[in-house]
Amino acid sequence: MEKLRNGYLFPEIGMRQQAHMEKYPDASIISLGIGDTTEPIPRIITSPMAQHSHALSTREGYRGYGAEQGNKTLRKAISETIYKDMGIKDTEVFVSDGAQCDISRIQLLLGSDVTIAVQDPTFPAYVDSGIIMGQTGDCISATGKYAGIEYMKCGPENLFFPDLTSCTFPTTDVIFFCSPNNPTGHAASRQQLQQLVEIARRNGSLIVYDSAYAAYISDDSPRSIYEIPGAKQVAIEISSFSKLAGFTGVRLGWTVVPHELTYSSGFPVHKDFDRIICTCFNGASSIAQVGGLACLSEQGRRAIEEVIAVYKDNAATLAEAFAGLGLEVYGGTNSPYVWVHFPGRRSWDVFNEILEKTHVITVPGCGFGPGGEGFIRVGAFSTKERIREACCRLRRLFG
Repeated sequence: MEKLRNGYLFPEIGMRQQAHMEKYPDASIISLGIGDTTEPIPRIITSPMAQHSHALSTREGYRGYGAEQGNKTLRKAISETIYKDMGIKDTEVFVSDGAQCDISRIQLLLGSDVTIAVQDPTFPAYVDSGIIMGQTGDCISATGKYAGIEYMKCGPENLFFPDLTSCTFPTTDVIFFCSPNNPTGHAASRQQLQQLVEIARRNGSLIVYDSAYAAYISDDSPRSIYEIPGAKQVAIEISSFSKLAGFTGVRLGWTVVPHELTYSSGFPVHKDFDRIICTCFNGASSIAQVGGLACLSEQGRRAIEEVIAVYKDNAATLAEAFAGLGLEVYGGTNSPYVWVHFPGRRSWDVFNEILEKTHVITVPGCGFGPGGEGFIRVGAFSTKERIREACCRLRRLFG
């Protein structure tokens, strides 16, 4: 625990926001920082949840513990809708209380003796949970890099995809990969993911693939690693209803562990992950799982697509605003995040200036890894009106 440099990124931002509110009690703060959805969950999804909740107060409708792996009907719905034509079986789907929780369960499965590789920048939980598990040595540089972690630089110069030929994959056991990437918003192309799968197969590495933002992909980029031939032999995929359906507070996600995925000894990883789930988890909320089923119905899918369209429109508005200020802007197309470059400046300095002068919350890029220094992440989770107001304030500051 001592190796964690500071507090977790988002609680740190929360503390700074609270201090700002105390300093400016009358300020109208616009939060474009933490990726928390803001649009109401469609009624077609919440109505079955409410009915199930009320039924729990009746003798006939009460249910206690469910299967640790999740409701079989929901597992089947995920396999047949999210992974249609990919050959993923319902028995390979483990329903959970969210992707971030599953990251830690996977780390628990892997133990402390593995080495890991992460995109740089990327979601901080991969590194922080690895540090807690003891998968790293001491901090070895002022940039915050740790021994035992391969930081795969993903910047504009390499189109936000790592140069796999320069990475030390022969000594890397686990590759954490997020697409569309949080924070850069880059969705890896089919060719890029083919490279990733091929190098994992060649070197015996395990890919932990985070597809939490797959629903935001607008082009022909793959939405799942399992669209790539051979991926079921080398990859675990984690995902979530949080950004897909606004379930950030409801808490529902899933992990896919294919039966074909084995250790070098030939023993199935699926069996060990099932043991972890049965030991460390009592199953996702039955109410949340009813909501997940509603999301995957035909009407539910149409409803959540309308909500996602709001955030994608917000992201496009933000990207246009920053680009209009002459700044280098990335993301905002396949992701609800805009990644903005401020050359020669420190991320926390930009964060503080924007907060102090516009009362807008962003996220400093350095919180996502050394490669994020000089960038900020701006989220599209807000109302259209608040997004427009934030753009006006930013134009007054940087225009």
